[in-house]
Amino acid sequence: MDALLIALLGCLLGEIGGQGQLLLLALAARYDRNAAVIAGLIAATVANAALSATAGALLGPMLSGDARLLFLALALLFLGAGLVWRVKAPDPLDGWPLGAFLTTTLGLFILGFGDGPQFLILGLATRTGEPVLAAVGGVAGIIAASIPVVLLRGRFLALLPVRAIRLVGAGIFLLSGGMTALSALGLF
Repeated sequence: MDALLIALLGCLLGEIGGQGQLLLLALAARYDRNAAVIAGLIAATVANAALSATAGALLGPMLSGDARLLFLALALLFLGAGLVWRVKAPDPLDGWPLGAFLTTTLGLFILGFGDGPQFLILGLATRTGEPVLAAVGGVAGIIAASIPVVLLRGRFLALLPVRAIRLVGAGIFLLSGGMTALSALGLF
């Protein structure tokens, strides 16, 4: 159950004001087809989470308990560090002639590689041995953070104190990642 909750909250915080939301905002405004953009979001999120969780399930048994804990610490630190940096708007994919669903699916799938939430799902699946719960929590968090952007467009991000949320999230993840790393190294 830890994997589900940590993935849900981590991915939710990790997505707020991130490149995925900015790309969704651009695609929702361009296509004005909310259902297709949301369907593409769900498809890309499920695919990325499944890939991360599967890799974590395969990697976990190869590592010792301390190595798995250190891997999770690195995922938490990576997510926290990513929240500190200012987000640069991604390419709005104007030249992609694939339609709302495919452009959203492929754009978000590619953008998700190496992203903090995807790495968190990988770290949780590796550490806990519960890849399905890590994937479900991650998908739920990303979708919960992203659907309001599609439905409300720029008003959603204007309503939230995005920078404050990202900095508080960064503090939480950097602190928990540091403590987890110290524990994995036997120093805490």
